[in-house]
Amino acid sequence: MKTVTLSTLQAYKQAGETFSCLTAYDASFAHAASQAGIDVLLVGDSLGMVLQGHNSTLPVTIDDIAYHTRCAARGKGHSLLMVDLPFMSNATTERMLEDAGVVMRAGAELVKLEGEAWMADGIRELTRRGVPVCAHLGLTPKRCIS
Repeated sequence: MKTVTLSTLQAYKQAGETFSCLTAYDASFAHAASQAGIDVLLVGDSLGMVLQGHNSTLPVTIDDIAYHTRCAARGKGHSLLMVDLPFMSNATTERMLEDAGVVMRAGAELVKLEGEAWMADGIRELTRRGVPVCAHLGLTPKRCIS
């Protein structure tokens, strides 16, 4: 299988094609998903509920995300690795840059941020510095805390 890159995803979009995305928190799941042909793997902050037993994603730290990113990166094969930044990573542009740097060094190839239009300056700064960003806008899990 060919390695999936941002250019691959852009080509899919231009051709009107879809791509697959699946959550993977470790090397074993990342490897299995890649072998199954999954295009994009997500290390999501949902690991707080799925793996750590929390009732929300809020307790997940950047260290937790970085650890699971390193694990998934070892097994990702051809898949592109997208990684959530945890709660409050988007509080300031400086924090976005710092936390994005942590996960990129851990093996992320695309950083996923949840938020709204007020994050535009931070996203602009990330992309200016070469950090690919997937913005999750509108109704987002971190805002739906009950």
